Amino acid sequence: MLSPPAFAQSPPSETAAVQTVLEQYKQAIERLDATGTERLFSSDSKVFESGGSEGTYAQYLAHHLGPELKEFSAFRFSNYRASVKLENGLALADEAYDYTITTKAGETVQRRGVATSVLKKIAGNWRIVILHTSSRKPPAGK
Repeated sequence: MLSPPAFAQSPPSETAAVQTVLEQYKQAIERLDATGTERLFSSDSKVFESGGSEGTYAQYLAHHLGPELKEFSAFRFSNYRASVKLENGLALADEAYDYTITTKAGETVQRRGVATSVLKKIAGNWRIVILHTSSRKPPAGK
């Protein structure tokens, strides 16, 4: 009788370290203050958002995320879940969540979002190398 294949388990400490990077980024967004988030990304990172290429994280922060956060009075994640898989020296992460944005003008925007990240250990720390996010309106009544 053949035994089932053994599936490699990610070391708990490495998986937790990757999840910490994702959580720190999420918390910065909720604080509406991305100060210091550059350290969570590699200098040659690539950011993709809802069908568009945003360049490196530094470019995304300067020209998109930073100005956008200044227009919000609140940003809240809910129903958040993340999974991390370590493979060949990389961390592959996927996240799913709902979020609600309140603008300074008083508009409320609700979305269902997903993110896929590739992280690599650089100088002993996990850094996001590729981030891809997308969102859509949640189904009516949900």
